[in-house]
Amino acid sequence: MALIKFPNRTVNTDSVNPFVNSVFDNLFNDSFITDRLVTRVPAVNITETEDAYNIELAAPGLQKSDFKINVDKNIVSISVDKKEESEVKEKLYSKKEYSYTSFTRSFTLPDTVDYSNIEATYVDGVLDVRIGKKEDAIVAKRLIEVK
Repeated sequence: MALIKFPNRTVNTDSVNPFVNSVFDNLFNDSFITDRLVTRVPAVNITETEDAYNIELAAPGLQKSDFKINVDKNIVSISVDKKEESEVKEKLYSKKEYSYTSFTRSFTLPDTVDYSNIEATYVDGVLDVRIGKKEDAIVAKRLIEVK
């Protein structure tokens, strides 16, 4: 099988109408449009401290009751499945709009996790899941003397 490289543009299209090509290139390469065509999941920051792991998930516009956090073996899953309905009746017509917000993020947990020490808080659009470490996983700090 041979690999053949095709040019990105045909030979004479830029000379025919360069304005049309630049408009279409900008339209289809614009991040504003492509971001809306791709399914979005919330951004996540994961940090580690001496005694815990923290997962911060940016999910504005939701409420505490919208989140479901499940721990199954060594995987923690954070999910939201929210459905909103609004109905507007004006004059002779009726309009209904549905809004669905759903996503699932899953993370594999290390062996050092204390499964009985997992807490979650939701403040100002950020879900913060704190996963504690086992006592034997917390490294004691000490000063080593050089001899």
